[in-house]
Amino acid sequence: MKIFCGRANPTTGSVEWLEEDEHYDYHQEIARSSYADMLHDKDRNIKYYQGIRAAVSRVKDRGQKALVLDIGTGTGLLSMMAVTAGADFCYAIEVFKPMADAAVKIVEKNGFSDKIKVINKHSTEVTVGPDGDMPCRANILITELFDTELIGEGALPSYEHAHRHLMQEDCEAVPHRATVYAQLVESRRMWSWNKLFPIRVQTSLGEQVIVPPSELERCPGAPSVYDIQLNQVSPTDFTALSDVLPMFSVDFSKQVSSSAACYGRQFEPLASGQAQVVLSWWDIEMDPEGKIRCTMAPFWAHTDPQELQWRDHWMQCVYFLPQEEPVVQGSALCLVAHHDDYCVWYSLQRTSPQKNGRIHPARPVCDCQAHLLWNRPRFGEINDQHRTDQYAQALRTVLKPDSVCLCVSDGSLLSMLAHYLGAEQVLTIESSAASHRLMKKIFKANHLEDKINVIEKRPELLTSADLEGKKVSLLLGEPFFTTSLLPWHNLYFWYVRTALDQHLGPGAVVMPQAASLHAVVVEFRDLWRIRSPCGDCEGFDVHIMDDMIKHALDFRESKEAEPHPLWEYPCRSLSEPQQILTFDFRQPVPPQSVRAEGSIELRRPGRSHGAVLWMEYHLTPDSTISTGLLKPAEDKGYCCWNPHCKQAVYFFSTMLDPRAPLGGPQTVSYTVEFQPLTGDVTMDFTLSDSLSDGRGPSLKK
Repeated sequence: MKIFCGRANPTTGSVEWLEEDEHYDYHQEIARSSYADMLHDKDRNIKYYQGIRAAVSRVKDRGQKALVLDIGTGTGLLSMMAVTAGADFCYAIEVFKPMADAAVKIVEKNGFSDKIKVINKHSTEVTVGPDGDMPCRANILITELFDTELIGEGALPSYEHAHRHLMQEDCEAVPHRATVYAQLVESRRMWSWNKLFPIRVQTSLGEQVIVPPSELERCPGAPSVYDIQLNQVSPTDFTALSDVLPMFSVDFSKQVSSSAACYGRQFEPLASGQAQVVLSWWDIEMDPEGKIRCTMAPFWAHTDPQELQWRDHWMQCVYFLPQEEPVVQGSALCLVAHHDDYCVWYSLQRTSPQKNGRIHPARPVCDCQAHLLWNRPRFGEINDQHRTDQYAQALRTVLKPDSVCLCVSDGSLLSMLAHYLGAEQVLTIESSAASHRLMKKIFKANHLEDKINVIEKRPELLTSADLEGKKVSLLLGEPFFTTSLLPWHNLYFWYVRTALDQHLGPGAVVMPQAASLHAVVVEFRDLWRIRSPCGDCEGFDVHIMDDMIKHALDFRESKEAEPHPLWEYPCRSLSEPQQILTFDFRQPVPPQSVRAEGSIELRRPGRSHGAVLWMEYHLTPDSTISTGLLKPAEDKGYCCWNPHCKQAVYFFSTMLDPRAPLGGPQTVSYTVEFQPLTGDVTMDFTLSDSLSDGRGPSLKK
């Protein structure tokens, strides 16, 4: 059966109704899940297996039957481990029906159907009794309910319910315990992801400084954690103000509470500085003695950095203090971790919360609008002074004293640059009420509320009256739009330029004047794992899961490029970067498609995992802004990516084979087409030698 799904097209700005399979959402969930990454996490798998064996042995040593409850079973892997370890029976809970169906098949294929019952329910709906899902309570609790923040997937409420209703007293739990760690740091780079810095503009009248409104400075920020691959942040980007502090632990073998709580840890700062950021991670101990330990610690805090396990399903956390606070080396402070049932946040206090009797502060909530409109990379992008200088320099070459400038980008400060650099009249379009309010605050803080006109409407609805009867002489964009996920989605600027064609005066300048799509073929150090088949996992056949993911990836939208912030995912370029398509913003969007065919020569040996694509915006003939590669690759091909943008990754195969041999020089042929009607970019790759996946020469998207 087919169903109609409505979606806003991020490139054209229109609302589309598409015919989709009735299970479309399920396939999206599977295609974009971390199942493959988890199955490839050997450290996780081995530690779970060791912990399960130990737990089953402890129960058997007491003369009891080993009855296992596995919450969030996924593929059924942990249940199969338990049965292999000697468990008498397992109840495997999985709420996601396609996954539960797959678990049934995987369990059957591995010959455990008589010992494992898969229950397609949320664990809080599971019943116990003669007519229930489980005839009696279990005495071993196995779970993998954790996210990067530990509790963000509802682990605490699930454990709380399980102990009250599904588990025997004095049960065993795998993992047995989790501990959350934190380190207080000063980091201008990371703080720039959370606050708006003063931005300097050199004008003919001297330096002008764009200052943030007081509301932004006072705002505690967004309540959500920023999870990143902390191992890719250079130690030179932060100064440690504290040792690594164990903040709190959760014993999963006992009754767990999901109630709000706080935990203070006193420490003496290692150095004087500005306390801004808390870096945090956790470890899990699979046994009561803590001998079987799986840690998310970054390399500088890891006991054995050489044994560091790459994983993407669990990373590390960056938290921002509500305000930066000065600290003095050796002067005792208290770092406080707060949590409710789903979130963690931090505060810095002079004394412990137990001593001063302070009430647990509520979870921080943004009240300035900026943290709701700008994500963390966007804050960093706006705070990038070098990037601002590039736009300012380009503006100087196109602005005239009588310029009527219209800025079209979401929450952009370009209109302020245009004003400071001499435009006669400046207007900016903000299509959302929240963005309109934010820009009004910023303009007011800089005494520009009467200098820049903010128009709250969609660009295509602009009228001559909105422009006070004038024609636009400079149409300006970064371009940046909050709805964009892939690099070419910001081509929405081109569609806006086309809709505004009637409002452009003779000889009007459009900046950027053009854009180009670029590509490079790469070998990923680790990211390939998310698309690699697992086959056998710790001796269990999970090919059914591989087939399920591959089938999901064959659906239309799942086959498209994936956005990834590649500064977090190292890779080597196997080719030189190549310009694929160009888009001339000086002209309206053409009615016919823009198509390119060509080839990319691979100059370095390696496994061709895929192509990375990005946009470059040509502000003027002499000034270009790249959203991808920032400089030529090193001799060995290591890439330096724009840290403020996500790049598009086209994997050359839906399921990459890590056993494929290294390839020598090859050629990648491509056909890339931009379709103006839909705004889609379609791509077809063909490798001259199929060493990248061992399945065949044509690798299509």
